[in-house]
Amino acid sequence: MLDDKKIFIKICGLTDPEEAAACAELGADAIGLVFHEKSPRHLSVQGAAEITRALPKTVIPVGVFVDREDDFILERVRACRLGAVQLHGRETPAQVRRLALQGIRVIKALFAGRSPGLDRADTFPEAAAFLAEAGRGKLPGGNAESWDWEAAKKPGENHPLILAGGLSPENVKEALTLARPRGVDISSLVELKPGRKDLTRVRAFIKSVRNMTPEKSNF
Repeated sequence: MLDDKKIFIKICGLTDPEEAAACAELGADAIGLVFHEKSPRHLSVQGAAEITRALPKTVIPVGVFVDREDDFILERVRACRLGAVQLHGRETPAQVRRLALQGIRVIKALFAGRSPGLDRADTFPEAAAFLAEAGRGKLPGGNAESWDWEAAKKPGENHPLILAGGLSPENVKEALTLARPRGVDISSLVELKPGRKDLTRVRAFIKSVRNMTPEKSNF
């Protein structure tokens, strides 16, 4: 899922098929689809399936889940043809292992401000990648708040790591320099309102990332 040739870009919280397709056209590598009822970006199975059908095969649809049981996740993986799942709660290594044994690529979220912490990557050996963010605020996601991105640098030295939380077109170069992740994930700070993206800002974000070559970011 992550490679050594470019910085992986995930645009998360899409709710509209046309906007998702536009983000893919602009250069996103993955689109995040939220299956968390408390989120304003929450999708039904039908809504998520419409988005995945609008995406080119080269772009990965990622389902975002928070402390949900295996059956709930598997149903949506199959119905929406998800290419990966992101577990954004307090899921256990055993659950990551079970899903991985089903052939599912799992991104496990780790947090600077709560459990599981950034130092827990070794306890999830079956995870395909990790997403690092602050873990503070009302919602499980980044809540548009910047944090000490450099704290993600050490776990990213030994594990494939995607940086999230407070990223914007204006600060992503700084974040990449500090954390040196293999990927980035953005939602709130490229939005017009929750779930609806400002494509001008999406374009600016992707351009800023692409201008940071793997050599420049020590990717």
